[in-house]
Amino acid sequence: MKVLVIGLGGVTNGGKTTLAEKLKKMLPNCDIICQDDFFKGCLTFCFHPVLDALYMDEMVKSIRNWMKSPASSGVVTEEPQNTCDNLKNTDVVYILIVEGFLLYNYEPLNELWNRRYFLTLPYEECKRRRSTRVYQPADTPGYFDGHVWPMYLKYKSELEENASNIVYLDGTKSQEELLSSLYSDIIQELKKLREENQQVTV
Repeated sequence: MKVLVIGLGGVTNGGKTTLAEKLKKMLPNCDIICQDDFFKGCLTFCFHPVLDALYMDEMVKSIRNWMKSPASSGVVTEEPQNTCDNLKNTDVVYILIVEGFLLYNYEPLNELWNRRYFLTLPYEECKRRRSTRVYQPADTPGYFDGHVWPMYLKYKSELEENASNIVYLDGTKSQEELLSSLYSDIIQELKKLREENQQVTV
């Protein structure tokens, strides 16, 4: 049994959750963990886009537990019909997509990724999208410009300086284009893992 742990991070309102949910339907043996589920108490992302607002140790523990026993999570074990035929009838690889806005700035998480993606948006488009979302509690006036966007730039700058092997994705592209690109790339990673597994068992 092998596992493929994929990070889908990036800017607020970049389309992470939607892409993750669509990929789960397309990929075999796929499950999702959302960073939003690890906020402390009733705090929400709109007021705390910082690591201290999250139970990051619990998030790492959840991912590690999934890696130890992915089948017990209730993940679908059938191959979706649109998965490439040449991936069928081979050793099972379980896929975990972890989606969130601060995935790559916490070192214990960086030990777990097989593949890392980061969605970007320009300022105006990000602000426009956020203005169409309903948050509870709602953004206070000036909050996006004063906190959300500066924090995104800060974390993105840290990534560019310290992290490698991150695939940056243009969030202004259509969902269909992004989904196709992600799906193709993940399928290639699946093939590599399965080929490695076959070589070990020969």
